[in-house]
Amino acid sequence: MTLCQRPIAQGTQFVHLRPCSVQMSDMITGMLIVMSGLPGAGKSAIADAIAGTLPGAVISVHPIEAAMRRSGVGADQPAGLAAYVIADALARHMIRLDQSVVIDAVNAVEPAREQWRAIAIEHRVPMRIIEVVCSDDDTHRRRLAARSRDLPGLPEPTWTDVLRVRKEFEPWNDERLVLDSMSDESGNITRALAYVTDPGGQ
Repeated sequence: MTLCQRPIAQGTQFVHLRPCSVQMSDMITGMLIVMSGLPGAGKSAIADAIAGTLPGAVISVHPIEAAMRRSGVGADQPAGLAAYVIADALARHMIRLDQSVVIDAVNAVEPAREQWRAIAIEHRVPMRIIEVVCSDDDTHRRRLAARSRDLPGLPEPTWTDVLRVRKEFEPWNDERLVLDSMSDESGNITRALAYVTDPGGQ
């Protein structure tokens, strides 16, 4: 029986092991998948599905930031930036172990994106980028208002926060897959898995 890694969405833990039927020869290892998109666009559902299938580890920035806040890091401190730095260190460790990693983060600006490119180059692993959008603002706003991620210490973002991030969000110049969360989720997951498992990244 094979042990597969699955993501844990909260706290300071990020993976646990479970039995699965996937054979070792079928597993894809040593790949970096970078999620990107506005808060509430639907990134995490795709990230979790990818990690559960490869298998791989989801490293999510927001649970790291929430844990830092709970540990006493003040609101006046750049915990968001520090969470990206911690995620970088965790991702490097997992890649060194030849494990696939899914980065679940907004990745709105070039400095954040460049750190993932650097990991892929330094460790000579393929990188796939998946940008998730929600093409209907009303639906996006309703989803955001209804969600609860159970991250003590980190308030859920408001629609005002989303609009601010949208203004700061820099267009990607890298080859990537763009998914619209207004489409069927199972179809989006199928497309994402086909993209990350294609050797050519097409």
